[in-house]
Amino acid sequence: MEKYVPVVVIKELGETDKILTALMNNGINTAEITFRTACAAEAIAYAVKHYPNMSIGAGTVINAKQCEAALAAGATFIVSPGLSPAVAAICNEKGIPYYPGCVTPTEIMAALELGITTVKFFPANIYGGLKALKALAAPFPQVKFIPTGGVDRSNIDEFLAFDKVEAIGGSFFVKEALEKMEAENK
Repeated sequence: MEKYVPVVVIKELGETDKILTALMNNGINTAEITFRTACAAEAIAYAVKHYPNMSIGAGTVINAKQCEAALAAGATFIVSPGLSPAVAAICNEKGIPYYPGCVTPTEIMAALELGITTVKFFPANIYGGLKALKALAAPFPQVKFIPTGGVDRSNIDEFLAFDKVEAIGGSFFVKEALEKMEAENK
């Protein structure tokens, strides 16, 4: 997994090229396309076909039906805001990485029981940020975290310096990439 996992919200299929091109131009080859919009599955399928050098996953997957649709569209990893045993079972069966949102010891233990050792820590800013991650890492040394929510340029280096952080998730990567692309096109 790359160190940066942009959370990408595609409201209209036509936005896909602009967003993914901007990310790639910024050196980012991963996109977590959220399952919050009507065109999410279509956008994932399009991205997988037209951006073969990118790792395209599905985010905000909250149930088995969405997981199946995301995988059918070609998603290579699944991310959830919380832990779904049904989604975990599907991903395990198909050999697809699943990164569920886990912010409590109980949730982390449930993930470990399902064989998951990398979890999304969301929303990171609400649940104590880096201080909380360090506290949770102590009893769970085998767990890696993907903090998302409240991570930005002001604190990203602190998170990345912690060896239990697998990657950083966030929508700010998309905003930065688009702003840079627009500035270069002026």
